[in-house]
Amino acid sequence: MPKAQLYNMAGTRIGELELPESVFGIEPNKAAMHEAVKNHLANRRQGTQSTLTRAEVRGGGRKPWRQKGTGRARHGSTRAPQWTHGGVVFAPKPRDYSYSLNRKLKRLALLSALSDKAASGDIVVIDKLDCAEIKTKAFAKFLGAIDAANKPYVITPELRKNVVLSARNIPGARTETANLVNTYDILNSGKLVLDRDAVAKLEEVFGK
Repeated sequence: MPKAQLYNMAGTRIGELELPESVFGIEPNKAAMHEAVKNHLANRRQGTQSTLTRAEVRGGGRKPWRQKGTGRARHGSTRAPQWTHGGVVFAPKPRDYSYSLNRKLKRLALLSALSDKAASGDIVVIDKLDCAEIKTKAFAKFLGAIDAANKPYVITPELRKNVVLSARNIPGARTETANLVNTYDILNSGKLVLDRDAVAKLEEVFGK
């Protein structure tokens, strides 16, 4: 049974917590995680690149010199790709890079990422993860106390506005609710900082 260190908001260790085997204890599938990360990055691409083909470049309507007799190569337009200011061969145009993965693969990748973090000891559970007021300095100090200052991924069971606003100016820190976590952010983070109720929520949403 995988375990994680349990802390309070003062940054004091108060024990250990057993994590659900169905979410944090599976054998990580590297191929599934790789596919999920590729999919996430592809879906983030804007696809707004656009350059001009020779048909779209302004000018070039006149033949630069006569066909024969000059000793130079024959040309019909100064906007052919080999000319300066010419068009682009196979010019990139706006396109949609996004594609979808099937639900089973996405779930397997997410559980693999969570299990990998649990196996490497990069999960910290907080008894009650909340902030009485919006204080970035205090939240950064809390992250330092639990050794999660480097790119923490803070996961709460529901939206907690004070936590989000306190963490948003900390470099590398991300916050998310348990039902919206994704494989890329888990793998791209240093440590997962989980509210105790978020562990139960992850099991409810993604467990078997």
